[in-house]
Amino acid sequence: MKEDQHTEFKRIWKDEYLQYISGFANAQGGTLYIGIDDDGQVCGINNATKLLADLPNQINQTTGVLAQVDLHTEDGKEYISICVDATEQPVAYRGKFYYRSGSTLQEVKGSGLQTLILKKMGRTWDDMECEGAKLDEIDPKAIDYFLRHAIPIDRMPKEAMNDPVEVVLKNLNLMTEDGHLKNTAILLFGKNPQRRFINARFRIGRFVKDETDLVHQDNIEGNILQMADEVMWKLRQDYLIRPIHYEGMHRVEPLEMPEDALRELVYNAIIHRDYLGQDIQMKIYNDRIWFWNDGNLPEGFSVERMSKEHMSVRRNPLIANIFYRAGFIESWGRGVTKVCQSFKEAGLPEPGFENFMSGTLVTIHRDLNIYGNITEQTGNVTKSVTDNVTKKHINNTNTDDYASIGNVTKNVTKTITKTSNGKVTKQVTIVLNGYALMIVEMIERNPKVTTAQMAETIGIAKKNLIALTNNLQRDGIIRRVGSNRGGHWEIIDNNQ
Repeated sequence: MKEDQHTEFKRIWKDEYLQYISGFANAQGGTLYIGIDDDGQVCGINNATKLLADLPNQINQTTGVLAQVDLHTEDGKEYISICVDATEQPVAYRGKFYYRSGSTLQEVKGSGLQTLILKKMGRTWDDMECEGAKLDEIDPKAIDYFLRHAIPIDRMPKEAMNDPVEVVLKNLNLMTEDGHLKNTAILLFGKNPQRRFINARFRIGRFVKDETDLVHQDNIEGNILQMADEVMWKLRQDYLIRPIHYEGMHRVEPLEMPEDALRELVYNAIIHRDYLGQDIQMKIYNDRIWFWNDGNLPEGFSVERMSKEHMSVRRNPLIANIFYRAGFIESWGRGVTKVCQSFKEAGLPEPGFENFMSGTLVTIHRDLNIYGNITEQTGNVTKSVTDNVTKKHINNTNTDDYASIGNVTKNVTKTITKTSNGKVTKQVTIVLNGYALMIVEMIERNPKVTTAQMAETIGIAKKNLIALTNNLQRDGIIRRVGSNRGGHWEIIDNNQ
């Protein structure tokens, strides 16, 4: 025999082992063996007969649990088994609650204790009444947002668009029988959910080397139904790289990783988190994304099982139902499988999943060498490009001007071959590194972007960012128009 979530071995009996009775009763039940060592070998006890008489009463009087206590013999050695069933009510020992998870015993406190109590009652936190919440806290625009997504896919009736807010909430089971709002109603459709649930936020931070190198951050608040849209917009605009290439004459700017897969991970974090715990945290480093939400994987649900076929297990079933009705998720537990498949098809490492502290951690590895050359053929003109910005000729370009500053992600050569009446007239070659290209892309998207904003987004010191922009201006790739405060950037186009 081996120790697991249902089995614990002890050489002798101590009264403090009543903690294990509480732990088994609060979890899935289990058996405590007295007279067996850690290796599962029977070592025997001398007081087996006395324990057989005393333990049933001691356990019942101390914890309220009716345990099955039996005497066993092996090779002339006696040992005791104490079999405990899972209970319908939480079981305490000396005012503390314990829970058996894997082969460890944990004391349950705070939000974990509340979750345990709700679980024993057959309830979930998202189904509970939000005490004191009023109907005027609900945002009709959020209801409209939901219906505009759910009705076209036939997961809500067309008539619902004209129903009063109260009727929609009742039909979605987001109100109690006596007309009070549930926690889910405020989280999904509230005007200011953080007023009642302060940690119902999504935090994003840009770091360089480690968590001490924070250079930029955002706190995404508001209702959780629209939170994913805001998170994805922030990631596209301020945090992730969008390598530009051309398909024929069309400019394409995909994210550096599969966007649908990333959105699925965001949905999973929002839907399955413990809203009594900490806010969702996404830390973006140069080489990885560290993505954590409070709430461990469901009982008996391993990390290995996540990437394989499995049943859908929902921490917050009401919240999950609304996201399903809106068409944002499926209900078959295929989300993680689809995410891993999308990364694999994109030629990227699959995300890693693990239980970390009190929650679930997803690690996404970033590929910084994404500025590869892409060839475009148009008539007699051939261009090898990394974005759509055209530059003027640079004589004796010194790549060290760019490569010596910060982390060089990849040196990129851009070649533009000009023609006139079908004849080659000039060839331009420019060498830039990843940071320089990122600067040009940010300027292209927002000509009024400041050097401080660019430095924070890229993750380098402002003085190094200024040095890079000075080099780009010197070589005629960009120019500054107007003052530092009121002016703007321009990208120079000499491809005429």
